[in-house]
Amino acid sequence: MTEERTYDVVVVGAGSTGENVADIVVRGGLSAVLVEAELVGGECSYWACMPSKALLRGTEAISAARAVSGASAAVTGEQDAAATLARRDSFTSNWSDDSQVEWVRGAGIDLVRGSARLDGERTVVVTDAEGAETRLTATHAVALCTGSEASVPPVDGLRDVEPWTPRDATSAKEVPGRLVVIGGGYVGCEMATAWSALGSTVTVIERGERVLGGAEPAAGDAVTAALRAAGVDVRLRTAVQSARREGGEVVVTVAAGDGPAEEIRGDQVLVAAGRRARTHDIGLETVGLEGEGFLDVDDTLQVRGVPWLYGVGDVNGRALLTHMGKYQARQAGAAIVARATGQDVDTADWSPFVATADTHAVPSVVFTDPQVASVGMTSTKAAESGRPHRVVEYPIGSVAGASVHRDGYEGTAIAVVDTEREVLLGATFVGYDVAELLHSAVIAVAGEVPIARLWHAVPAYPTISEVWLRLLETWRG
Repeated sequence: MTEERTYDVVVVGAGSTGENVADIVVRGGLSAVLVEAELVGGECSYWACMPSKALLRGTEAISAARAVSGASAAVTGEQDAAATLARRDSFTSNWSDDSQVEWVRGAGIDLVRGSARLDGERTVVVTDAEGAETRLTATHAVALCTGSEASVPPVDGLRDVEPWTPRDATSAKEVPGRLVVIGGGYVGCEMATAWSALGSTVTVIERGERVLGGAEPAAGDAVTAALRAAGVDVRLRTAVQSARREGGEVVVTVAAGDGPAEEIRGDQVLVAAGRRARTHDIGLETVGLEGEGFLDVDDTLQVRGVPWLYGVGDVNGRALLTHMGKYQARQAGAAIVARATGQDVDTADWSPFVATADTHAVPSVVFTDPQVASVGMTSTKAAESGRPHRVVEYPIGSVAGASVHRDGYEGTAIAVVDTEREVLLGATFVGYDVAELLHSAVIAVAGEVPIARLWHAVPAYPTISEVWLRLLETWRG
């Protein structure tokens, strides 16, 4: 017998995005249920942000100590791989979601475990592990927060070798002897950094001109240099032609440009070459939506053509980052509550109900060594937009705070300035421990703070943040 339940809002996917949607609508006076087929807390908690950064943190700490004369004498050995993996496991609660389930219940949100499919207007059918069905009806909205998953490119034999996905790379129990990484994006560079430091012999294969292709060129160049200095073999402008297994080895055939084919051998291969929306087999056809792929949503995260359906987080492809999924959840949740209670929903930029930051102020950090922290437009994107702009750069190592922070500090700060309005369009910081510099730039970009006012934002001395003053001085000339 199918159990029937009714809620104001049904949220499919109990990752950080879904949790936030449910929390916001419950705080707004609505009832909500979360549906989850895997672990409550989702990708970030168990297979992405938290475990990957835990894997990388030891490398950062050792690198920092080795770069300070006096402190470097205290670093007498190599990183303990087993202890690092154990610390990683602690941040995933050993892949138990008990604490997150407790939070959900404490927040007044119901939870149904199982696989969900849409079944017509405002209806979701959930099938649990034993095959029992629960039919959930939403009086106001259904929010799809099913996220994204790794995509495997159509390379001959690649699926057959059972490659690692990013999930496998962040949850592996042993250090692979030789790791071949396909893709030089955020995940590829971070995992190459982590596993190389833990003892793997790593090769990175990137078909583009540089790693981190969407970032400022200085970022890709700096990360490539650092990876190579750490012993990683970085192959640029190199395409993967095929893959096969020979005994315990994975053999990847590659070619650089028009050059001859070459075989790279490893114990494991990681595919970090993009993501796809988890929209297959969730019943989109039952509500008039065709095909798979990312959901087409408006700025309130409402699926176009289906006014009661919302696509929030990675599933819409707008900004595939955990913090942006949470941001979208806050905006969508507010819009759902407003519409359910008869309030007007202001859809102008920067209103409480729209995700304007998705297109104007997306912050991101690549936790390589050095780090890459950025927000808003790169110089390339600004040029493509046709906006009048100027790019200003300054070497971070030239400020006193950086020289104290690390001997021989090398890094670059890049600001993209709108020359008509004299506001910041974007900023990128490449260097050691620059992640904590980023939020000041996020505020400046999202708030469209005039350069003339930023001049009065005095950085404390001696901190790395003094680079802001140097950028403004360079702007003024």
